Amino acid sequence: MKKPMVLFLMIAALYAAGQDTAGLHKKAMRIHQKAILVDTHNDIISNELITHLDPGKLQATGNFDLVRAREGGLDAQVFSIWCGEEYGNGRAFAFANREIDSLDAFIKRYPSQIALVRNSKELKRAVSDHKLAAMIGVEGGHMIEDRLDYIDSLHKRGMCYLTLTWNNSTSWATSARDENRKVNPPAHKGLTDFGRDVVKRLNELGVMIDLSHPGEQTFYDVLAITKKPIIASHSCAYALDPNLRNLKDDQLKALANNGGVVFVNFYSSFLDSTYARKSQAFLRAHRAAMDSLMKIYNDQDLANIRLNAIFRAESDQLRPPLSLLIKHIDYIAKLIGTDHVGIGSDFDGAESYPLGMNDVRDYPKITEALLQLGYSKSDIDKILGGNFLRVLKANTGK
Repeated sequence: MKKPMVLFLMIAALYAAGQDTAGLHKKAMRIHQKAILVDTHNDIISNELITHLDPGKLQATGNFDLVRAREGGLDAQVFSIWCGEEYGNGRAFAFANREIDSLDAFIKRYPSQIALVRNSKELKRAVSDHKLAAMIGVEGGHMIEDRLDYIDSLHKRGMCYLTLTWNNSTSWATSARDENRKVNPPAHKGLTDFGRDVVKRLNELGVMIDLSHPGEQTFYDVLAITKKPIIASHSCAYALDPNLRNLKDDQLKALANNGGVVFVNFYSSFLDSTYARKSQAFLRAHRAAMDSLMKIYNDQDLANIRLNAIFRAESDQLRPPLSLLIKHIDYIAKLIGTDHVGIGSDFDGAESYPLGMNDVRDYPKITEALLQLGYSKSDIDKILGGNFLRVLKANTGK
């Protein structure tokens, strides 16, 4: 074959590949725009109390604001209400309410753009009104301070799920961190009698039970007694990254048998088994800068987020590829079915996410990647938000 003909065929092949890519992108965007996109975990409210930035306006830092959320096609966001284990009885419940007050104030500042919703019916109404549907997830059972009436109070304020523990155990449920401790292990593992009363009350109120942070024994104790489908609001596949916060295959199968959903976390450490080691080396190299940032923020997570932003060229080298996030979604979908996987980014709660997944504007990349893997529009709709709507309705009855 003569060289001009070879060159012509090469150019034609490249043109055809470009056309295919453009067509795939357009199809993905159509699917993305028509789907109801729900993210079950974002920490911006906790950060706002420290940074005082307004998430209603376009921000140069962080992963979420209303402007970028619209660009990314985000329809519903569960905002995490969180405080650390240093907030014990007498302080944790009050701090949770302070954060809910902050969310309420945010919504009141932008009533035409965002609305608090409590069930799938209200969520769909907000979407039809072109508003972001805001929901409340309380991340840590220590915030109920061993009182069932505090569950009632948080439910009245809009709590749609309660994460039974954060990294710290409560007196009635053990966390994944503590169940795996070799030194000073917990006196008991799993739920106590009061813990079982908590599960019962959450079922009665229609509050989803979130098992992202609790340990395996707590996980299975809950599944043995719950009458409603459970969720894992921000976890990944242990088989791909053996992080104690991720779910093992047997847990994923048990969750699916319960009718529940695992919402995949975007945090690099839960996706990539090599990230933690690289991150520790990065922190050691920049200890002085980290110490200075701690004096400013007095918060380990925020200081680490800022450190990674300051040394962006270096920290980007630690980030896993976007394909690894997609691999976790695909692995779970293939193991337990597309009815049981969703999106729980953990945006604004971590210092590192996959390359190309920088903020809420980047959700469409997930849709396109799933379409490229051969997922149908119906399955993509489920993963983006349909599964959340199903499990929410199964809990609330609406």
